[in-house]
Amino acid sequence: MPTVLILGATSDIGNAIARKFASNKYNLHLGARSVQSLQAICTDLSIRYNIECTAHDFDALDFSKHHSFYEQLHPKPDITICVFGYMNDNEVVINSQEETLRTIHTNYTGAVSILNIVAQEYASQKKGTIAGISSVAGERGRQSNYIYGSAKAGFTAYLSGLRNKMYHSNVHVLTVLPGFVYTKMTEHLTLPKLLTASADQVANAVYNAVQRKKNVIYVKWFWRWIMYIIKWIPESIFKKKTL
Repeated sequence: MPTVLILGATSDIGNAIARKFASNKYNLHLGARSVQSLQAICTDLSIRYNIECTAHDFDALDFSKHHSFYEQLHPKPDITICVFGYMNDNEVVINSQEETLRTIHTNYTGAVSILNIVAQEYASQKKGTIAGISSVAGERGRQSNYIYGSAKAGFTAYLSGLRNKMYHSNVHVLTVLPGFVYTKMTEHLTLPKLLTASADQVANAVYNAVQRKKNVIYVKWFWRWIMYIIKWIPESIFKKKTL
C-alpha cells in the first residue's frame, strides 16, 4: 500500500483527508502537535479501514526539528499533504508582533521548511506527490485579512515555483484553494452557505486531484471566476472597498 503523510492531521480538513485516503486503502503517517489526539484518530482509522497508521509529533514552528521528523518516518511517504494553517482576527494580528509572526511562520515559513525537505527526497527518487492547502485569500490583499492573505500568497507562489522545478524530476505538486470552509478555525465567522465547503468536500477534491495529477484546484469551481473578477478590479477602485 502507498503511504500518505498528513501534516496538520488534527485539523478538521486534515482529519477528513486522512479518512478519505484511509478509506481508499492508503497507509498513513499523521503529524501534529497533539500526539494524544492523533493516537485516537490512528486507532480509529486502523480498525475501521484495516490500514497502518502512525502518529508523530510535528510542530510547524519548530524548524530545527523538521529534518529529524522526516528522517524518522518509516516507510517514507509517497504523498505528502500540508494542511496546517493559522488565522486570527486581523486587528488582533496587526496589533501583536507575536500574532503577526505566528501567522506568517505557520502559514508560510513552516510549510516551506518541511516541504523543502520532502521535495529533496522526492526529487532524488524521481517520484512522489506534494499537496499544499493554500487559500483564495492569497490571490489579492484585502484589508480584512492581509497578514494571513500575504502569508498564503507566499505559499501559493512557493507551490507554483516548486511545481515548475519538480516537474523535471517527475514529482507532482498540487495547490489547493478551498475558499470558505466550515472548520474550527472559521466557526466565529458568518460564512455564505453557497460559497462555503465542508471539510469532507475538501478531502474529496484533494483525493481526486492527486489521482488526476491536477496542478491547481478550487474546491468549489465558481471560486475560480470569483477570484478572476476580484483580481481584475482596478486598484483605484478596489482600495476603497471595505473587504
